[in-house]
Amino acid sequence: MDRRKFMAGCLGWPLLAQIGDAHAQAGLTKIIFPFAAGAGGDTLCRLIAQEMAPVLQRTIVVENRTGGDGLIGIKSVKGASPDGSMVLVTTGPTMYLLPMVETTPSFDTAKDFMPVSLLARFEFALVVGRAMDVADFKGFVAWLKAHPDKTSFGVPSNGTVPHFMGSRLEKDLGIPLTRVPYRGSAPILNDIIGGHISFGITTLADALPQHRAKGVTIIAVSSADRSPFAPEVPTLKESGIDLVADAWYGMWLPAGSPPDFASKLGAAASAALAKPEVKEKLTAIGLIPVGSDAGGLSKELAANTAFWQPIVRATGYKIEN
Repeated sequence: MDRRKFMAGCLGWPLLAQIGDAHAQAGLTKIIFPFAAGAGGDTLCRLIAQEMAPVLQRTIVVENRTGGDGLIGIKSVKGASPDGSMVLVTTGPTMYLLPMVETTPSFDTAKDFMPVSLLARFEFALVVGRAMDVADFKGFVAWLKAHPDKTSFGVPSNGTVPHFMGSRLEKDLGIPLTRVPYRGSAPILNDIIGGHISFGITTLADALPQHRAKGVTIIAVSSADRSPFAPEVPTLKESGIDLVADAWYGMWLPAGSPPDFASKLGAAASAALAKPEVKEKLTAIGLIPVGSDAGGLSKELAANTAFWQPIVRATGYKIEN
């Protein structure tokens, strides 16, 4: 399936996935996605909304509340009534990195939210341009050492997993690197192709089209195992860097929500993600469907928090708020 055609088609989907009568118990549920429409996470939300609505007998609407690197949407659910009317779907990193980097954390994930389900995973890629003329990670390191004045790299935003992946690479390689924050992956890839920066760290899904078109080269992926989307590309661990840094989308309710509703919501989401037609559509855009219970999401969050906390702390990076 052509990824661009699929994404374009998704933009035309209605926001509403509707079933049943709208009485109090089976009323309206808003899935709050704190990023822009049209990207992979937004598509994920719309796909599962369609599938969950008949199961839960609720009208389900996907609403994009953007801004603040996810904070606006997250805070709107934090302060919502715990009656099942608002659900948060966002990336794991927003839920564990933002509290680490804000000078005064806007939320406490454990206290302010009830975990529902892990939804889907995605991966990051280390991407170089043709001007670098390297074929693998070993050549990449040698090039950086030979060109200390050309070690600038792009990340989709400050305070993100790619940001801290770059910090970890700098430490492990012992090579000073210059981070350049962008707004998303597209301008990073454009500047790599144009030779304005030497390399970038982006989502694998965003980099794949240019990699396949020979515009850029993906020399490593951040997942524990080789990606099913690019099995020819080694992992960072295979390349000698002890770093696994995939990311994921999860679903939360406001703290204090009814546990039985959270359980039904998580089961409905997992069932939706298990459907072959849903899997096909998600893998077409670089997402790996997972699905879990609340415990699975909590375990994933705790593991990521423990892993990234010392790395983030060592950078000293903070967001003033």
